[in-house]
Amino acid sequence: MPDGCADEPLAELDGRTPLEAAAMPRLAAIARRSEVGRAAVIPPGLPPGSDVGNMAILGYDPAEFHTGRAPIEAAAMGVELAPDEVAYRCNLVTVDAAGTMVDFAAGHPTDAQSHPIVAALDAALGDGRDGVRFHPGVEYRHLCVVPRDWVDAECVPPHDLTGQPAVLPTGPAAAKLIALMDASRDVVTTAAASVRSDATQIWLWGQGARPALPRFEDRFGVRGRLSSAVDLVRGLGVLTGLEVVDVPGATAGFDNDYAAQRDACLTSLVDRDLFLLHVEATDEAGHAGDAGEKMRALERWDTDIIGPLVDALGDEPYRVLLMPDHATPCALRTHTSDAVPYLMFDSTLDGAGGEYTESGVADLEPVVAHHLMARLLA
Repeated sequence: MPDGCADEPLAELDGRTPLEAAAMPRLAAIARRSEVGRAAVIPPGLPPGSDVGNMAILGYDPAEFHTGRAPIEAAAMGVELAPDEVAYRCNLVTVDAAGTMVDFAAGHPTDAQSHPIVAALDAALGDGRDGVRFHPGVEYRHLCVVPRDWVDAECVPPHDLTGQPAVLPTGPAAAKLIALMDASRDVVTTAAASVRSDATQIWLWGQGARPALPRFEDRFGVRGRLSSAVDLVRGLGVLTGLEVVDVPGATAGFDNDYAAQRDACLTSLVDRDLFLLHVEATDEAGHAGDAGEKMRALERWDTDIIGPLVDALGDEPYRVLLMPDHATPCALRTHTSDAVPYLMFDSTLDGAGGEYTESGVADLEPVVAHHLMARLLA
């Protein structure tokens, strides 16, 4: 799945979306033999996040199973949550003196930069004090575990605030969260200076308790694996029993090694019936408002993943489901709840065919996204 690849028409692309403007001949070829349509990945009332959208893609109804984003990432990191604990996503962010969210990702620090900052946070503010613990993740994405009575708060994701005033949490637990975020400033800025990072503080959001997800194999009768550089997607693999494959060169940025993930997919299909391949670059481009980078990421999908996979599988019968977890329009720089294009391809059939773009499926009634996995594996 190309994360967040769905978009809106852009003047700089002559009224086209990146998906419409990108050169993707191999995708266009299979779309002409596929079922194409619109999928409602975000149920009403739930936030348009990758936690909700990817859960739906895997065939689980988020309205039934979703408890929050952070506990899914905790599973990926091997962080066990006790019944009386909840996890918060803990971004390293850059907020200026005027209170503006300058960068929700603090300049995308490397792990070598961010991990000492998180260690300093845990030493100064965590390490079990008042039930608070900090755990290092990847780049700017980290985890904070707190007592369960801290869960009741409304928190705005930092990527929704880029260039805007940093809206603080509200609700019964807000005072505790704000106090911890305020206290983090001195710790973060001091540690960040020593590793040349732009981080100025932490941002807490996406909280929840550990979800109870049925095993994928029990639910669908199929064993599978997945590849992703994003803890959120990897965590869904852990929670559902899909084996998570570590692929050298797979990153959450624009330097992702698409070919390495493709080769991991082909290797896995020798003894597994399902492989989920997730790339984050399209979503990162959307958040950056960079339509050109989003197009380049989509074109890498076409040249390095879709085309070679189709060639390698040859005459073998196979099916493909292609669908983003949400839209991340470049003009908005954040996620939306809009239905997204999906493609269902069966190499043994000629489907109705169509165009895998936003405009190509605009007139079609959205289907429920979490029903598609069962159809793929039927």
